[in-house]
Amino acid sequence: MNTLHVKKGDTVVVLAGNEKGKSGKVLEVFPKLAMVLVEGVGMKKKHQKARREGHAGQIIDKHFPIHASNVNLKDSKKEKSAKKEKTAKKAAK
Repeated sequence: MNTLHVKKGDTVVVLAGNEKGKSGKVLEVFPKLAMVLVEGVGMKKKHQKARREGHAGQIIDKHFPIHASNVNLKDSKKEKSAKKEKTAKKAAK
């Protein structure tokens, strides 16, 4: 069974990629693909051609999922990544 460390509704921080450092709410989770859809992260422009003759095509901003390994839970109290806090405590000991 495929499980992920984040669930729908969690607030996460992006750890890697072009969107590094951004945070957002998880909108949807795809466990079989190990991908998550994060609000405001992974936006791409999709060029959509006209459906009917005489209508113009469009450019639409669309959410695309990012890999679950590139996100981490955000600690809501301290506004920091939860994982970084744990590793800092281990290093202090």
